[in-house]
Amino acid sequence: MNDNNLDQKDRLILSLLQENSLITNYDLAKKVGLSASACLGRTKRLLNNGIIKRYTAVIDQTKIGFTVLTLTFVTLHPHNRKMADTFVHKINEIPQIIECHNMTGSWDYCLKIVSRNMDDYRNFVLDILLEIPGVEKIETQIVLKSEKNTSAPIL
Repeated sequence: MNDNNLDQKDRLILSLLQENSLITNYDLAKKVGLSASACLGRTKRLLNNGIIKRYTAVIDQTKIGFTVLTLTFVTLHPHNRKMADTFVHKINEIPQIIECHNMTGSWDYCLKIVSRNMDDYRNFVLDILLEIPGVEKIETQIVLKSEKNTSAPIL
């Protein structure tokens, strides 16, 4: 199933679930204009086909003590599949790294990292990030303020 197979009802279901994944199927069905069973069937199909990847809670990182957000750019050496696979495997084990993107251009990866404070981030870089095999170079940009933070695509 891809974007071309989604009709307006599917798109509305996705949009409403992105706003509030805790909405009951009954309320979702009412808003979409479907019976509860038809709505549940569509939602299950979207989940089974991988359109809905998972349901999750969006947490305000600052309210749980993570006040520093960085975008950290990483270059690996040597450039080969084994090194990239090893790096990604290690990155996926580190909860402080909340996003990892393989990139084109000057950097191989962009990491979104949360830290409690600047000392915590410094220690993270020295004790964890630079200890990952293949990490040759990093550059960090500190996020001053997040003006928009969503995972909802245009439907």
